[in-house]
Amino acid sequence: MAGCVNAATTPDGDMPLGPPLRTLASEKGLRFGSAMSSGQLDDAKYREIMLFECGTMVAENEHKWYTIFPDPDTVNFAPADRLATFAGENGLTMRGHTLLWHREMWSPEWVNALEFSSASETADFVEQKISLIVDRYAPAIYAWDVVNEAIDDETGEFRQTSLSAKMGEQLIDHAFHVAKAHAPDATLTYNDFMSWESTSAAHRTGVLRFLERLKARGVPIDGLGLQSHSNYEMPNEFTRARQRDWVAFCDEVVGMGLDIYITEFDVNDTRLKPDIAYRDALIASYTRDYFDLMLAYPQLKEVLVWGMVDDQNWLQTFLPRTDDVEKRPTVYDSDYKAKSMRRALADAFNAAAYRQPMAP
Repeated sequence: MAGCVNAATTPDGDMPLGPPLRTLASEKGLRFGSAMSSGQLDDAKYREIMLFECGTMVAENEHKWYTIFPDPDTVNFAPADRLATFAGENGLTMRGHTLLWHREMWSPEWVNALEFSSASETADFVEQKISLIVDRYAPAIYAWDVVNEAIDDETGEFRQTSLSAKMGEQLIDHAFHVAKAHAPDATLTYNDFMSWESTSAAHRTGVLRFLERLKARGVPIDGLGLQSHSNYEMPNEFTRARQRDWVAFCDEVVGMGLDIYITEFDVNDTRLKPDIAYRDALIASYTRDYFDLMLAYPQLKEVLVWGMVDDQNWLQTFLPRTDDVEKRPTVYDSDYKAKSMRRALADAFNAAAYRQPMAP
């Protein structure tokens, strides 16, 4: 295994890659890693790529409530424990995602059906769930996405759920304070999928105003997780006007004293013509442009991609292509071969300035 980790080729050994992405990133004060599912631990080639390229990892779904608390009487830590063991045994650090996904469509149905009698009853319930997760993995997890997707992407308003019915936004404050009490040295993040896309304008504004309210109330938040999926507009639509809108958004975030983290990067090609060379070249060009823009911020401390291999990425079933052609959203293809997207990331890291790393 050690030989695989230190090799400078793809798992099949046929294409020189140069230094791992984690090495190029760390030379500039950045962490680099990927999401991983517990099922991918059974894929030897996927493990090999993870250990070669990544210094950190994040559970794809294993820390989410629908996995850990599938029903009121079950606590299922087995999948998350497998990932934590893999990380610990192989020297990878681990980011936690997510302690509260504030969105009914991704919350267990039994949680959505709860009716609390008071804010204090809600707070006790949420504290019990969050502290159970954090205590199990602290201090090994260096950062938590404490809350995910609390702002409606169409209206920019705070979402309503069974948990916020009695607490409102105080629910979010409470989640951060609980996380801080149980993981005092961890970086605490709000994570969301607002993007540079024109359809995301209301979402961006809503997130900014939400972050301002959190800061004004003294919530212990360290930064904003920028998922960085590009879903609804294609990479060739990342125009100068879109870039200016996105820079204006990021400027406001860092102006609040918050760090930023790219937490779930991949590239959707739903509407691109099927030619592989065309798609790969366009995706690589977009990747370089996006990261050149983002790495100009010294407040950007971390880059995580949302999976390493094309056919194992969630975008294969989200907004599927009408021609049934396999999407190519990640840095390795479905034959576990590195793509030009990987070279674009490597070049962006090489060109970036050094920044003060996030806390270990």
